[in-house]
Amino acid sequence: MQFLDFEKPIADLYEQLEKLKENGVKSGVDVSATVSEYEQKISDTKQNIYNNLTSWQKVQLSRHPDRPYTLEYIERMTTNFVEMHGDRNVKDDKAMVGGFADLDGETVMFIGQQKGINTKMRQIRNFGMANPEGYRKALRLMKLAERFNKPIVTLIDTPGAYPGLEAEERGQGEAIARNLFEMVKLRVPVICVIIGEGASGGALGIGIGDRIFMLENSWYTVISPENCSTILWRSWNFKEKAAEELKLTSSYMSQFGLVDGVIPEPIGGAHSNHEEMAAILKAKLKSTLAEVKKIDPDTRIEQRIDKFSNMGFYEER
Repeated sequence: MQFLDFEKPIADLYEQLEKLKENGVKSGVDVSATVSEYEQKISDTKQNIYNNLTSWQKVQLSRHPDRPYTLEYIERMTTNFVEMHGDRNVKDDKAMVGGFADLDGETVMFIGQQKGINTKMRQIRNFGMANPEGYRKALRLMKLAERFNKPIVTLIDTPGAYPGLEAEERGQGEAIARNLFEMVKLRVPVICVIIGEGASGGALGIGIGDRIFMLENSWYTVISPENCSTILWRSWNFKEKAAEELKLTSSYMSQFGLVDGVIPEPIGGAHSNHEEMAAILKAKLKSTLAEVKKIDPDTRIEQRIDKFSNMGFYEER
């Protein structure tokens, strides 16, 4: 298990607990009572730390290397997943994945960014940063789901769309804008969940839906704290301050009305218990799909347009 810097008190307790168990085995002494005390200390310490996280600490949690990604959620929540490839124009973008899957008897189109689980796969997946063909593949799959009248679930986890010159040459901005335009008009239910990082147009490119949710320790904003710090202060050293000022956490997004709800994570974050996190997300998806499917398609589209048209607020001074 990997621990972040602010999790050091938890790491120290785990280390002490392991030593205690080892000593108990070597000496033959019953240490079960002491073990229970340490387990309670760990639980209390987790509660104290995770109930008082700063914005930057939540950003760190959203990037935890052990955090579950799109394909793992699909694997744990569904059966018979059939991944589909290619945009029928340029190539298959490995940073964007999608396909039909069975969600407890209902066929659903799942689409999402996929980060790699190791160094080699991160390079292949381009760290979850999709090229234009990734967004065009996503749109192709959405249109396919609409043709067969199947609901769509998007799982968002990206530090942004790929910013390379070749991506811009192939129409990165147009591809994202086209997705926004087309997703608003989809006649099937669309549920979007930010499961990790939700940065800029890279997230918004598959983020237009009837219901938008965020996992508790995810973030959603126009720019990463590091890049914001670089622009404003010419240094990454103010990333913590930038994270606070951006108001990027799930609680702020819910407060501002930019998302429809926050999905709680297990104590310790999604990375601490993948199975429990997948079960929580699955239950939320099933209940929300049942709710949204009852709405007439024309009404659903109208509500979707109103939802995004009414977002935002400002002050005149």
